[in-house]
Amino acid sequence: MLEYDEKRNYIRMEIDCDITYRFAGSDELHHGRCSSISGAGVSFIASQVVDPGRAMEINVVPKNTLTPAMTAFIEVIRSTQQEDGSYEIAGTIKSIKGD
Repeated sequence: MLEYDEKRNYIRMEIDCDITYRFAGSDELHHGRCSSISGAGVSFIASQVVDPGRAMEINVVPKNTLTPAMTAFIEVIRSTQQEDGSYEIAGTIKSIKGD
């Protein structure tokens, strides 16, 4: 039997798909690459640093058509520069937008 010692409330799933995002109060759309998602949070790669506490609307676009896109509102908790100059943005999901 496999043992799983996860301390999080939700299991994190590693994914690799497109993400679009915009900052609260802005219509300017930015593009990134989603790297993981859970029931409570998301992380993605972006070309710009984002300050913690910033509110954003994200749209995660899966590679296959069987899984629908997800639009959510997040609060950024961390922005870490990567070796290639991009930034890993981590955020807490505050709500998921319905149809």
